[in-house]
Amino acid sequence: MATEDPLRTYRGKRDFERTREPSGNAAAASAERPRFVVQIHDARRMHFDFRLQVGDVLRSWAVPKGPSADPGDKRMAVPTEDHPLEYEDFEGVIPKGEYGGGTVIVWDRGTYEPLSHDRRGRPVDFAESLERGHASFRLHGSKLHGEYALTRFRGGADEEEAWLLVHKGAARADGHGTPDPRRARSVRTGRTVAQVLADDRRE
Repeated sequence: MATEDPLRTYRGKRDFERTREPSGNAAAASAERPRFVVQIHDARRMHFDFRLQVGDVLRSWAVPKGPSADPGDKRMAVPTEDHPLEYEDFEGVIPKGEYGGGTVIVWDRGTYEPLSHDRRGRPVDFAESLERGHASFRLHGSKLHGEYALTRFRGGADEEEAWLLVHKGAARADGHGTPDPRRARSVRTGRTVAQVLADDRRE
């Protein structure tokens, strides 16, 4: 029995003759630690896309206000389709009319440590912890550091599934909320959303 393609939904929403987004057909390089990436996406509404490597895909959530270093900020995170691992590097403009049309920059990226455990303190497989609706992890990024948790708080038959993304532990001395996404710069290229759009128009 053939296994289901985890990127079927992702590929079905995109025309790769029009968008420069990765198709997910390339073999991704293995890493000692799983990766994460946070992208700013100026689509119909400006938002952040938070992605964690789980197996061979990036599990993804749209976070309207973006992740915060302040433990008091509980950020809503709406799950979206799994993305290919190569999406970690994607920065550019998705054409108007295409799914997710708009400008994308890589705001932060790095590795993470799964921290999920059961009531007896035994480690729990990270994918399994997500299925159960609560996963803890420690981020090692250029901008985001420390322990975070994703917790599912609704998802009934008549409700859209949603999660909360929260920074755990004491507030850092340099802790702050998420920066203005229009002024934020890419960790890949140092460009803002507006600069990526302007460069695309010149090409």
